[in-house]
Amino acid sequence: MNHIIKQLKLIPLLLLGLLIADAANAQQTLTLKDALNYATQNNVKLRKAKLDIDGGKYKTQEVRAQALPQLTGNAGLTYNPIIGQLVANFGGTTQAIKLGQNWNSSAGIQLSQQLFNQQVFTGLQAAKSSEEYYNLTAELTEEQIIELVANNYYQVLVNKEQLSVIDSNIKNIQLTEKVVTNQYENGLAKKIDVDRIKVKLTNLLMQREQTSSGIIKLENQLKFAMGMPVSTAVILPITELTEVTQLPQFADSIALDNRTEIKLLNSQDKLLSLQRKAYVAEYYPSLALTGNYTYNSQSDSFDFLSSSPASIAYGASAVGLTLKVPIFNGFLTRSKIRQADVDIKKAKQDRRESINNLNMAYENAKADLRNNMITIISQKRNAELADEIYKSTQNNYNNGLATLTDLLETETSLTEAQNSYTQALLNYKIAEIQLIKSNGNIKSLLK
Repeated sequence: MNHIIKQLKLIPLLLLGLLIADAANAQQTLTLKDALNYATQNNVKLRKAKLDIDGGKYKTQEVRAQALPQLTGNAGLTYNPIIGQLVANFGGTTQAIKLGQNWNSSAGIQLSQQLFNQQVFTGLQAAKSSEEYYNLTAELTEEQIIELVANNYYQVLVNKEQLSVIDSNIKNIQLTEKVVTNQYENGLAKKIDVDRIKVKLTNLLMQREQTSSGIIKLENQLKFAMGMPVSTAVILPITELTEVTQLPQFADSIALDNRTEIKLLNSQDKLLSLQRKAYVAEYYPSLALTGNYTYNSQSDSFDFLSSSPASIAYGASAVGLTLKVPIFNGFLTRSKIRQADVDIKKAKQDRRESINNLNMAYENAKADLRNNMITIISQKRNAELADEIYKSTQNNYNNGLATLTDLLETETSLTEAQNSYTQALLNYKIAEIQLIKSNGNIKSLLK
């Protein structure tokens, strides 16, 4: 009986363990690769850019429809309460002739087919080029999202590293507080020393709260950039923030043809050229095939199916060619062409600026990597040295060979050195992302 009771007592503990395990599993471990792949599937801007691709396809279909046969049906019913008459003189006798019947109905069909219309054909080429433009726009948006998410990801990791530094400093100060408090109780320290330690500890605790709050905001910003609900709990492995030991290989120049920005400019130039071509096409004549068939019936009553002599039905059809030749439109077309020429010249300047900007970004990324590599090496050594000095000063303080001021100053120096190292690491990672992007390989982060 006692054995059964003991087993029953274990059931709540087992259930509690299962709940804790479920809560732990509910937090999603998010590597950089996972975050980037999630973003490429769920980011709202990227989804809208992909919808623009579908819209571009439908736009092409819309323009193509103008080159296909246009078929229109029509029908009409007219009631004439008073029928008009024609007065005519026949051999000296004036007679009035009714023009029609009380009821008139008609049904017909019209056909139009463009045989030659340069505007329509040029518009079709432009629509197809627009599809390419939307594809490139979506690709550029994806690259920008990858860059944004990667930067946010590393910012979260660096801030968590800084939080770890603060926690370590809090532990050190708490140990010092115990020592100083014990010394004060034994008459070996002053009250002001205890107060200074408490102030230092309070400041660190407040700094920890601010850093923790900042991490939550950065994580929310990361999840928002990914398109993930901000309520989702995630864990970022600290191992993703790896140490840096050497610089990557630098090329003397970058292959701009691989950059999506340049491909997008090429597509834009093509669209502007086609736009100008469409304006020039307004000078061209157009030729269309037309045809129609109409069935008419008239009756003195609403019954059109009656075979009485008062009911008349007949059909008519016609086939022809319609030629339109533009002669003069007040120089409207010429103004459009000149505006298109201005847009093309502006696009050339945009290309020049974009190429220079891409080269500048590449050179800046190389410079930042070199500078941050030096900073990382220096700050790592500096942090190690500051840690040794702090431990030595702490030991001397415990033995009465150093003042509290010396101890607090070395603790501050240690904190600054550790934060400088993590900040340099973040700057290096951001510059590394810029370098990868400059080489046109930003999507390699997804693999």
